[in-house]
This record gives sequence, structure tokens and C-alpha cells, in this order.
Amino acid sequence: MDITFYSLGAAEEVTGSRHVLEVGGRSFLIDCGAFQGSRAEADRKNRNLGIPADQIESVILTHGHYDHCGLLPVLAKQGYRGNIYATPASRDLASLIMMDSAKIQARDAEYLRNQARKKGEKFDWQPLFTEADVVTASNQMVTVSYNRPIAIGDGVTLEFFDAGHILGSALAMITVKKGGEEARILCSGDLGRPGKPIIRDPDTRLPAADYLVLESTYGDRRHDTADNAMEKLADIANRTAAKRGRIIIPAFAIERTQELVYYFHLLTDEGTIPEIPIYVDSPMASNATTIFQVHPECYDENIHQAFIRHHKNPFGFNSLHFTTSVPESKALNSHKGPLIIISADGMCEAGRIQHHLMNSIGDPHTTILTVGYMAKDTLGRRIRSKEPEVKIHGQWFKRRAAVEEINAFSAHADYVEAGEWLRALDTSRLKHIFLVHGEPKAQAAFKRYLAEKGWDNAEIVRYGRSYKLA
Repeated sequence: MDITFYSLGAAEEVTGSRHVLEVGGRSFLIDCGAFQGSRAEADRKNRNLGIPADQIESVILTHGHYDHCGLLPVLAKQGYRGNIYATPASRDLASLIMMDSAKIQARDAEYLRNQARKKGEKFDWQPLFTEADVVTASNQMVTVSYNRPIAIGDGVTLEFFDAGHILGSALAMITVKKGGEEARILCSGDLGRPGKPIIRDPDTRLPAADYLVLESTYGDRRHDTADNAMEKLADIANRTAAKRGRIIIPAFAIERTQELVYYFHLLTDEGTIPEIPIYVDSPMASNATTIFQVHPECYDENIHQAFIRHHKNPFGFNSLHFTTSVPESKALNSHKGPLIIISADGMCEAGRIQHHLMNSIGDPHTTILTVGYMAKDTLGRRIRSKEPEVKIHGQWFKRRAAVEEINAFSAHADYVEAGEWLRALDTSRLKHIFLVHGEPKAQAAFKRYLAEKGWDNAEIVRYGRSYKLA
């Protein structure tokens, strides 16, 4: 069989996942994500998919995060008209994220155009895609439930298994059969963690694969435990309440926001923290929470019982408020503390979080709490690194706000958790592991760790380099 694997994104970097499996000259694209980083670099990378649309037979979407689905509208804009395979929850979340991105790009373009006009400067930047392109891409999505094999090409079958990363996230098992031979390639997408609230643990009951494409985001880091995270979250909330300050939390609208709400709900119910007004200031997060409510097939047993048997909503309680309109969002900046604002984008590169930071980053009574991965060269990474001054919307702001970090909320497996998941699999056929979706230092450490545990067949994937699969 003639099978080749190569990567056009998330190779020695974390964002912009785009991997290609070429079978007998036919290309199957696994994820079509947007790169997130400095604006200039992101714009340059995101305008070049690296593969002509007419060469792609099918697209496989592992989950709905922007760095995995964000360029599907660009693909549609460039003429791709084939199927995009995703789980039902991933389709709903990806459609929401892509549409939100289109609206943000349109607003940013208008804002920057007005700023340029005031300065008498020329402005010709255009959004990557429009809302119409999102509708086209969403219409091409074919939903496939977990554990339901489906043919996606001549002799090529796809089966999704639960990745335990976000709602609807999937491990994609691609089976190629040709002339009596068979090869199985397992693509992890983003691998989740065991013991997370709301969703199930990553599945280990998979057929043995010959090749594994494995993410390595936290290849050199361990996460805090959930108990430590709850203690730290309670401590930050209580300290903030005592000084009547505010907590600004940049959080991804999908999974991270719902998880934070769930934890704040528990802490409030237990009386561990006082009732502090919590504002989820993200229309997408509000809509995503609704999507969570209509996909019980993804819940773990505890949440399933709360929703189905006891009719309780773990995502709603008295001190929680969802803002939708721009005036409501702006009004938060004049609210007196204590209060908590959870807002997107999770890496602070776009959206309402930037305006909250502009208004609060200079306030010593404010705490900025980072709860997820921050890619290199993003505003979020600079804040997490406690830089004394940061630029937002072209203006410099001195940082007087405190910065705290809790890494237990990460939806990515750390290197030990990934190793334990791998050990639980049937690896009797495993010939090679391809490491993607990680920064070079983390990938090098993860490769060493895997070798120490007996998997000396791991290789760090280089951008654009082709790998022949036997």
C-alpha cells in the first residue's frame, strides 16, 4: 500500500493543526485549524493552507476548537466541496466557533479601518472568511457518532472514539484496506485527561493501531490535581472578595468556561466562597453552554445523573449571569467589586476579554487568572509571564494587576497521563508514534519519556516532511 503522512500545521508548534494522510494519491485532511500567535504571523500562516482544495477527498474533524476547525471556512472559500466528518457535538461547537470568528474578524476590520482613517493611513486588510463561508463549511459536515465505522473513501474507513478533551472530541481511527493488506492509523486530535468533570475519560477500548499521531502539548509538564485547583480557586476568590476586587479570567468559550462555572457552583454550594457575582461575558460561551445541554451522549455518569435523573443544571446558579449585548459587556467595567468576569478569547488575542483587560490590567485590586495553555507570542502568554507592560489594540498598558495561574483545568493530558493512556491501549501492532501539537522543548522531553517507558519508536514530526507508512 502507498500511504504517506505529513503535517501542514502543529508541527513543532501547538496551534494550527492540519495533517494529511495520502492514500494512493488521494488526500485525507485531518483537522483544518487556525494558527494562533502574533497577529502578523497568524494572518500570514492562516492565508496559506498548504494544500490545494481540489486535492482533498475528505476532511476529518477531531473536535471543535479553533486551532483544529478554524480554517474550514477558508477551505470552503477556496472551493472544497467534499465531506467534513465530525461527531454531532463537534459539528455544533465548530459551527458556533467559526461563526463567532467571522463576526470578530468583521468587527476588527471595521475597528482598524476606522483607526486608520483617523490617522490618515491606508487600510486594506480583509477577514480570512465571512459568515457565508461558515455556512458553506457547516453544510458540508457529516455527523458520525462514536463507535460507528463509516467509509470515507475507496478502501478507507473512519471510526471515532471519545478523546475526553472537550464535548464531542474524538480519536480518529483510519483503517486502510488494499489488496488484502490493512493499516490502521490512530490520530489523537487533542488527548484529554482522566477524571475531568462533565465529559467522559479518554477511551482506551480501541482496535490495535499500526501508527499513532499523538499530541504533545504538555510533554514536559505535570498538571495540578483537581483538589489543588479547587483550593487555589477558593483562595483567589476569597482574597478578591476581601479587597472587593475583580477576577478577570480569559477562558475558552467551550469546555473551560463550563468547567469553571461548574467548580464555582460547587464552591458556592459548599460555602467555601461567598456568593460573588459571576459574569460569563461571551455570547459564544452562552451558546456553547446551551449546546452542552443538548448533548448528554458526551456526559460522564455524574453529570448525566444531575441532568437526566435529578433535572439539575450544573451550569446555572443564583450568582451566575450571562451577558449577551455589547452594552451589557461595557457596563461590567463600571461594576464595583467583588465580581468575576469569565470572557473569551482564551489566549487574549481577540474578543471581549481584550476590552476587560484594557480597563482592569492597571488596577492593583484586579487579579488576572490564567487557566489554560497560552501559545507563544500571544497576549495571554505575555500576561502569564507577568510582563510589566503589554500592548492591546495598539496601546501600551502598565500591568499593576496580580497574575495567577491554575494549570489543573487544562483539557490536555500531561506527559504522565498520556503515557498511562498509551499503556492502556492494545499496542501489539504499533510500529511508530508521530509526535505533533507541541513546542520543541516539550516534544523532546516527551520523546525521552516515552523511550524510558519502552516506546522508542516516537518521532517528532517536521513541518511539510513526508513519512512513508509501511
